[in-house]
Amino acid sequence: MEDEPKKSAVTVDDIDYEVGQDNIQVFGLDIHNPVFAISGGVVVVFVVLTLLFPVTTEEFFSWLRPWLTDNFDWFLMIAGNLFVLFSLALIVTPLGSIRLGGADATPDYSYLGWFSMLFAAGMGIGLMYFGVSEPLGHYQAAIGGVSVENGVRTDWAPLGGAEGDAAAAQSLAMAATIYHWGLHPWAIYAVVALSLAFFSYNRGLPLTLRSVFYPLLGERVWGWPGHIIDTLAVFATLFGLATSLGFGAEQAMAGIEFLFGIPATDGNKVILIILITAIALVSVVAGLDAGVKRLSEINMALALVLLVFILLAGPTLVIVTGFFQNTASYVTYLLPLANPFGREDVNFLHGWTTFYWAWWISWSPFVGMFIARVSRGRTVREFVTCVLIVPTILSIIWMSTFGGTAIEQVASATNALVAEVSDDLKLFIMANALPLTQIVSFLGIVLVIIFFVTSSDSGSLVIDTITAGGKVDAPTAQRVFWATFEGLVAITLLLSGGLAALQSAAVATGLPFAVLLILMMVSTWQGLRGERYVTTPPAMAPGQ
Repeated sequence: MEDEPKKSAVTVDDIDYEVGQDNIQVFGLDIHNPVFAISGGVVVVFVVLTLLFPVTTEEFFSWLRPWLTDNFDWFLMIAGNLFVLFSLALIVTPLGSIRLGGADATPDYSYLGWFSMLFAAGMGIGLMYFGVSEPLGHYQAAIGGVSVENGVRTDWAPLGGAEGDAAAAQSLAMAATIYHWGLHPWAIYAVVALSLAFFSYNRGLPLTLRSVFYPLLGERVWGWPGHIIDTLAVFATLFGLATSLGFGAEQAMAGIEFLFGIPATDGNKVILIILITAIALVSVVAGLDAGVKRLSEINMALALVLLVFILLAGPTLVIVTGFFQNTASYVTYLLPLANPFGREDVNFLHGWTTFYWAWWISWSPFVGMFIARVSRGRTVREFVTCVLIVPTILSIIWMSTFGGTAIEQVASATNALVAEVSDDLKLFIMANALPLTQIVSFLGIVLVIIFFVTSSDSGSLVIDTITAGGKVDAPTAQRVFWATFEGLVAITLLLSGGLAALQSAAVATGLPFAVLLILMMVSTWQGLRGERYVTTPPAMAPGQ
């Protein structure tokens, strides 16, 4: 008989920690000291200094993002590939049978409610902003050919483009777009969400990032190593969210100007962010079920209405056939696009992929914790499959519908203007060539705003949980504090450098957090193996 596998170093009986045991009460706040003090203080100082020195801040952010993506592109690319492989491994191994919350746990939410919340939180604003602009942008770059300076390609086309070949250019464009919105980003979310859910629901640890590292750090997670992990998670979440809120404000304001003639000035963008943050505060105060869940379901219903309308009013046959063609293109080009070495399309690699990976990683504490909070009762296999595969399919459908329609309009010369306007206006110009333009554009604005709200309020709940040491019922005043400062950070970055500053902040916080995600995979694997050996009856234990 083979030796019985050793139990993981972490079991339920090994851990003795009560959520909130080292929190302090100050001015009605339930603070996990020193995470709240450090992260809150740094954010306040950042906002003040950025507003006082806008020129210096803009110059700094203009330098920061290119430097990070030029020097660490290989690391982000390798990390993204590892997250996908790890997630797929969990689906096919026996570890997939472990249930989050224990063998008798049942899901807290229906599939419809679950999908609505994770999709609205995970990609809402991004899909609205990039659904038209990214496929069309890649198509234009790919079909336009490449230029060479000093032996280096200078184009922004994926894999060098397909000069003059419309069909090949469209195939490349859709493959690159789906690559950025498919398996890789959702694998990042799945790793964080699964780790948090397992160690919280199966091991009884606080729902906070430090808990995931218990197998690696032991009791030290309750000390300064844990404080540093949670503080980094707060920064990553805050700046990742600020980037998305900035995109949302730019697009919503562009739509308002297009539809109502109100100019998209910085002042109006600030007013818009303030108004939307106020709406988010109402949702935050209402809580997860009454606020976030309800808004997410409304959002999904409106998004479905817009999707179906574009499908029926646009080039329906092109969209339907495009779904299958685009899926095949994604599979065909997946490995070349995921290759981190020897790439000639360096501008595309740095300007798109490495930024996206850093952005998704910076979002991962927020989206991962939010998904974990609503995923009790799912098996690991069910969880990873649904979080990884279902959103990828939905992303393909969305991009094929919106991007495919825009590319068809340009290729058939029925709406050339959509290729000439700014990215934040492309959705509305694309809809302008369809029936019921005013209604569709207004629906688009409403969707951007509600996605904005659901991202802000769910992000506030997550940051609040982290800074309260894992408590999910921290005081309302604490949620209000973080929701308010999310809006302030977005406003500050917009005023100090626009989207470039927002993108730089996301990359700067996402890069160091990628290291933690890699360690998180190791820790989660150890924990899941220990859970399997603990819960497997002796007669069925491996090796017997």
